[in-house]
Amino acid sequence: MIQSPPHDLRRVIGFAGGTALIVGITIGSGIFRTPPTIAGLVPNPLVIMGLWTAFGLISICGALAVAELSTLLPRAGGVYVFLREAYGDAAAFVFGWLYVLVTTPTTVAALSVVFAEFLLNLLGRPAGAATVQLIAIAAIIILTFANVLGARVGAAVSEVTTLVKVTALAAIILGAFLLGHGSLSHLTEGGAVQGGGLARAVAAVIWTYDGWIGVSMIAGEVVAPERLMKRIIIVGMLVIVTLYIGANLAYLYIMPVSIMAQQKEAIARTVMTAIAGPAGGVLIMLAIMTSVFGALNGNLLAKTRVPYAMARDGLIFSFLGSIHPRWATPWAALLIQGAVAIIMVLLLRDYDTLITYFVVVEWAALIFAVAAVFVLRRKMAEAPRPFRTPGYPWVPLAFLLGTVIGLSAIVWGQIQVGNFSPVYGLAIAVAGFPVHHLWKRLQRSP
Repeated sequence: MIQSPPHDLRRVIGFAGGTALIVGITIGSGIFRTPPTIAGLVPNPLVIMGLWTAFGLISICGALAVAELSTLLPRAGGVYVFLREAYGDAAAFVFGWLYVLVTTPTTVAALSVVFAEFLLNLLGRPAGAATVQLIAIAAIIILTFANVLGARVGAAVSEVTTLVKVTALAAIILGAFLLGHGSLSHLTEGGAVQGGGLARAVAAVIWTYDGWIGVSMIAGEVVAPERLMKRIIIVGMLVIVTLYIGANLAYLYIMPVSIMAQQKEAIARTVMTAIAGPAGGVLIMLAIMTSVFGALNGNLLAKTRVPYAMARDGLIFSFLGSIHPRWATPWAALLIQGAVAIIMVLLLRDYDTLITYFVVVEWAALIFAVAAVFVLRRKMAEAPRPFRTPGYPWVPLAFLLGTVIGLSAIVWGQIQVGNFSPVYGLAIAVAGFPVHHLWKRLQRSP
């Protein structure tokens, strides 16, 4: 078993906590709000199910490669660690600075805003901008301090919220097919699919699958990572893909794709109200809020380990590598990420634009992370690998090919409608290389 060195993060997360974390980070608001958007963009149930299945399989292929990397390098930081070992400091820095300054804070901000909107919807209160921001900021503050108190506390929150969201999705799936008055004929009804709509639908599907990589970032706090990380990642991904495909089948069974497109974020409430009455609709809204709250918690817990790892490697300000003397958590990184997320809440404007921005930047980084399997098979050929990617090299190659095709479609589709945010996101990533060069020069200066 790998032991934690003194003054490092404690290995306190077990199989249940780790699995809850990967499921909790990935299943947030997406599966409850993107299916109607996708139905409007791609009015063909078979194409819709094909997208969910294809990117589910692609995600599993990527996760199997990450499972190998996580057992080879079971350290805090996950993807950052893989990139640094495979490609060097510059590539790791670019990934890290995007996570520290943009990606993680804005993800946390977006989730907190969605949580606030759902809460106000449940209470029947108007979603005024100031009220939404106040609730969102309160949620960030509460969860930031919960995670400062220890990874075990954060993992416990993930376990509870993940249990609720899995139960909610299972209730939708089983309720629809056992108690709902739907029709399988809905699956064969649909219209023509346009290229631009398909490309934008791909963005929504990939966004909903986004997040599974986060579990690799807490590998430094998993008990016996050489044994548990592969189980956590594989079981977690199978649960996620099964629930996503099942939920979409349930939605389409209950209603035609044309009706589904009109539901917006209320689709889960509509389905449960039809199955179990108004009380069922209220319960599912509570479950959705819990789901978003859990995803918010998981992002704060896992992704703040990136600036911590960077600080320990001298690639960012050293105070971000500080460990709390009592709770053994990267408290400084947590507080900074929470503070930047609050600033993002105050600046947040267009949620859909953020989705396309996140997907392209994060999954572009994942292409290099999964490709690190090939690089490290050569650079660290003799290193022990408790888990080897099955079907190597075809499984990681399937992820790389599928992701390149998906991201190319997204960028093309967004440019077609005049949205250049994916291009801006990639430009910010490339700008990290001169920033890294400047940082190294400043470090060498007397």
